[in-house]
Amino acid sequence: MTSPSNSERIEEEGSYIMGEQFHPLEDSPESSGQGFPGSGSQQMKDPLSIVLCGEAGLGIQTIEYLLTKLLKIEGYHVFATKEYMSRIRGGSNSSEIRVSSRRVAAYVDRIDLFIPLDKDAVPHLRKRISGRTMILGDKEKILTDLPVINIPFSQIALEIGNIVFSNIVAVGVIAGLFQIELATLNQLLQQHFSAKSEEIIRKNLEAARRGYDIGRELNRSGQVGINIPKSREVKDDIFLNGSEAVALGAIAGGCNFISSYPMSPSTGVLTFLAQQSKEFGIVVEQAEDEISAINMGLGAWYAGARAMVSTSGGGFSLMTEAVSLAGMIESPMVIHLAQRPGPATGLPTRTEQADLQLALYAGHGEFPRIIFAPGTLQDAFYLTQRAFNLSDKYQVPVFVLTDQFLVDSFYNIPPFDLSDLDVQRYIKETDENYRRYRLAENGISERGIPGFGKGLVAVDSDEHDEEGHITEDLQLRSQMVDKRLKKLGSIRKEAISPTLVGREDYRSLVVGWGSTFHVIQEALEGLGRDDVSLLHFKQVYPLPSHAVEFFRRAEKTIVIENNATGQFARLLKLELGIDIQEKVLQYNGLPFSVEELSRTLEKRLAER
Repeated sequence: MTSPSNSERIEEEGSYIMGEQFHPLEDSPESSGQGFPGSGSQQMKDPLSIVLCGEAGLGIQTIEYLLTKLLKIEGYHVFATKEYMSRIRGGSNSSEIRVSSRRVAAYVDRIDLFIPLDKDAVPHLRKRISGRTMILGDKEKILTDLPVINIPFSQIALEIGNIVFSNIVAVGVIAGLFQIELATLNQLLQQHFSAKSEEIIRKNLEAARRGYDIGRELNRSGQVGINIPKSREVKDDIFLNGSEAVALGAIAGGCNFISSYPMSPSTGVLTFLAQQSKEFGIVVEQAEDEISAINMGLGAWYAGARAMVSTSGGGFSLMTEAVSLAGMIESPMVIHLAQRPGPATGLPTRTEQADLQLALYAGHGEFPRIIFAPGTLQDAFYLTQRAFNLSDKYQVPVFVLTDQFLVDSFYNIPPFDLSDLDVQRYIKETDENYRRYRLAENGISERGIPGFGKGLVAVDSDEHDEEGHITEDLQLRSQMVDKRLKKLGSIRKEAISPTLVGREDYRSLVVGWGSTFHVIQEALEGLGRDDVSLLHFKQVYPLPSHAVEFFRRAEKTIVIENNATGQFARLLKLELGIDIQEKVLQYNGLPFSVEELSRTLEKRLAER
C-alpha cells in the first residue's frame, strides 16, 4: 500500500495529508537547473545542517555524540536527531546535526554538508540533496554521479588498522572545518575512549588527526567555508536528549522505583535511571514483561515508594489491565509512554503521535487520569516532575506521552530552575479508625501505607467499601464510582493552560501538541506573518475549560498532528466542543520538517 501524495486531500474532513515525498527546494538541480558545487567554493549558511549516513554498525551514533558535544563545548547552539532502521547491522541510518549561532530544535529537510559513509547513503537521502549540498565522501565507495569532494575515509581507516576508524576520521574532518583546536578534540576522544586500551586510544587520535588535517585544508582553501558566530550563552547550557530530560524530571519528582521491560524508543529512561540509581537511591527492576513491570510499580506505590514505568505502545498494551487496577484501588502511577508507529510492531524505530487515544481510553471501566505531552526538553523535565506530585495527590495514573523524535533528539538548553520544585507527599499516618476509601467530599480519600500508623490499609481490585473490603452493595457501588470521578473536576482546575506564541490579535491559529512545538514555531517564523499565532498544548487531558476562548478568537484554525486521524482534533471536539476542519496530518514515520510544513501552512493560510 502506497502512502498518499502531498497533494491528496480528504475533502469531507478538510485534512491535508503529508506523505513521504520530499519536494526539492528551489535551489535543487531538479528545480533550478543549477549544477552541484563539486570542488568550487561554498559558504555554509547559519543554521548549518550536517547529515551523516551509513549502515548500522559504522558508528553513526558515535559520530553524532562526539560532534554534538564538541560543537557545544566550542560555543555553538546544536540540535541533533536521528533516523534509523530496526536492525543491528545494515540498512541506512542517518543523523542530522544543526549548528547555529542561535537556538535550534527542529528537523529540516535541507542538507548543507553531507557525509555518506557507504554506497547506499546517497540513494537513501537523494530527495534531500539540493544544488547547495556539499558532499564529502569516498568517491570509490559511495558510487554516485553527483560531484563529491573526495575524502578517502576507508583508506585512511585501513591504514590506521581497521575500517571502523572511518567514523573518527569523519569527526576529525568536521572539527577541522570548524577550525576547532585539535587539543580540544583530542581531550574529548581520550575521555570518550578512556575505558579502551592505550593502542585503541592512540589509533582513534591518529584517525581524528588525519581527518582534522583534511578539514582544515578544505576550510583554508575556501572549498568549504564555515563562519558561524559562537554564542556566549551556550557555555552554561546543559546538553541532553528527551529520555534524559524525562528521567531527570522523575528524579526531581522523587522517583525511587522504576520497573520496565526494554522497548524502543522508551528504554533510554530506564537505562539513565539505572545509571543514576546508586546516587539517588532508586530501585531499578528490568521485569520479565510489561505486565509484571506495572504491577511491581503499583506494589511500590502501595508500600510508599514513588514509582514509574517506561514503555512504548506495544508494551503499554499489556499494561492496560493494571492501569484499570490503579483506577480501582486509587493508586498513583506514573507512566512514560514513548510513541512509535503501529499497529503491532509497526515501524519500531520511527516516530508518530498515534497513541493519544490509547492513553486516554486504556483500562476498562471509568476512572480519571492525567495526560501530559511535552513539546520541549524543558517540558519533559518539569511535566515529569509534576506528574509524580499530581499522581500522589489525586491517586490516579498520570501519563507522560512522548515520541521517538522527542526522546532521541539532543539540543542545548539553559539549566533547569530547581528553586520552586519540591516533592509533595500525601501519605497519612493512620489511626485505628482509618478507612482507605472514605467517601470524601472532594473524592480524595486519605492514603495510608502499611506500617505507617495503627490502621489497616486494605485494597481490593473488586469494588469495595470504605475500609477496602469487597462489596456488592449496588448503592455503595454508585457512590464509589462517583467518588472516584469527582477528582476530575479538581484535576481540571489545575490543568496547564496552552502556550500562545505570537500576537493575541491573530486571525489564524495553528494548533499543536507534544513534540511538534519547535517545528511549528520555526515554520511560522519563516512565514513572517503577524496575523498567525501558535497555540501549543502540553497537557492534553483533561483540557482546561478556558482554552475554548483561544479558538473563538480565530477566523481559521489548523491543527498539526503526526497521525492519520487527527486524534487531538477529536479530543478538542470531545472536551471543548471545538469542531476542527483544518488538519495537517503526517504518518510516514518521520517528524514534520520545517520546509514542508512551511509550504503547507503557507498554502492553507492563503485559502479562504
